[in-house]
Amino acid sequence: MQFFDPGILQSGQYHDWLVQGLILSLQLTAASFVLALPFGALVALMRSSPNRVLQGIGATIVEGIRNVPLLAHLLFWYFAFPELLPESLKMALYDSNPEAICAVIALSLYSGVHMAEDIRSGIRAVPASQLEAARSLGLGRLAAVRLVLMPQAIRIAVPPLLSQTVNLWKDTSVATVIGAAEIMYQAARVETATFRSVEAFTFATLAYLTVSLLISLAAQLYQRRFPVRTA
Repeated sequence: MQFFDPGILQSGQYHDWLVQGLILSLQLTAASFVLALPFGALVALMRSSPNRVLQGIGATIVEGIRNVPLLAHLLFWYFAFPELLPESLKMALYDSNPEAICAVIALSLYSGVHMAEDIRSGIRAVPASQLEAARSLGLGRLAAVRLVLMPQAIRIAVPPLLSQTVNLWKDTSVATVIGAAEIMYQAARVETATFRSVEAFTFATLAYLTVSLLISLAAQLYQRRFPVRTA
């Protein structure tokens, strides 16, 4: 008497692959966003600084990163960057999860410079009188920027930043080229093992669509709840 169907077990395994890929894609998005946002804020402040040297450094960072395709970034960080490390750090990288780590580095930098431009637009939208008022109350320049300017700039920039988050979520699919086992990698793996391409890639497509729509919905709700007002 047969108590189980091996095909059912295999189907469960393939389902697990897809779910694991979805989880890793979400993790790549979250980790990259956490790094990209402060990096973007720093670059935006450099580009908005009255210091021409800082402006030049910020502009160089932005133009140097955003004008190189994401694929090239991924390949550089995965294949070239480890060769520049000391042997001990190189081995530590390879002993962990180099595909995911290098993907997060590339995605963070690539998304960060795009977020920097959104934050810089937010900074420019804050009336200069706000910073002047903060300085007149006795705050130093750094404190005024940290406590007055940046909170307002970030709030103004939230909708475009959420739009960049959608792009970041979709860009995680490119990580498949370096072997990161995200959702596209796992969908291709299932298709190779089962030839069930419709089911595998439909799952991946719906996953990307669902998460993208949820982030877009969050942006719309934020805009309704906190409409941008500038003086």
